[in-house]
Amino acid sequence: MRGIWKWVGLAGVAGVVAGGVLVARDQRRRNAYTADDIRARLHQRLDEAENRPD
Repeated sequence: MRGIWKWVGLAGVAGVVAGGVLVARDQRRRNAYTADDIRARLHQRLDEAENRPD
């Protein structure tokens, strides 16, 4: 019985590590944009929203 809890604990630790990796990767991707990149994307989205047929 003790061995099963060991595997459950290890699976939990692996899940936490995998979640941390995903969060770190997402944060790096968001930090890769410069202010000019963000501004250009916002202007593009605004133009698309204004030109969308209703």
